[in-house]
Amino acid sequence: MEKKKPKSVFIQGAISSEFIGTSIAKHQTKTSIGAHNIFLGQVRADEIEGKTVTAIDYSAYEEMANQKFYEIREATFEKFDLTCMHIYHSLGTVKAGEICLFVFVSSPRRKIVFEALEYIVEAIKADVPVFGKEIFEDQTHQWKQNSI
Repeated sequence: MEKKKPKSVFIQGAISSEFIGTSIAKHQTKTSIGAHNIFLGQVRADEIEGKTVTAIDYSAYEEMANQKFYEIREATFEKFDLTCMHIYHSLGTVKAGEICLFVFVSSPRRKIVFEALEYIVEAIKADVPVFGKEIFEDQTHQWKQNSI
């Protein structure tokens, strides 16, 4: 089987519910799938030192990040019996309440999708060079620190 080249997982701005719904609908024809699992990362309106986060401005070393996403994808397919896996991450400004990360896995069996999804999301947080600048209501900012 020929190896796929890394493709971009990035979407400009927030990931819309329409995009997510369409992604789900496209899989209804794949009748060997018995389970899907979805992770949606949403921007929180955290309060930090008395200021509220209104948005996060995401940036990345795109080539390096896409390579890392590709490596995570390949490792996940080796480790888990998945039918499909899709990862999308926002670039640019995403407002509080909007979706910035969409991970969608499918498999013949349900247990696998739970394990695979957790593996993927943790690997993204740990290994992918995507940076978030938290924008506060007064237009000041700070760089986001990933926590568990």
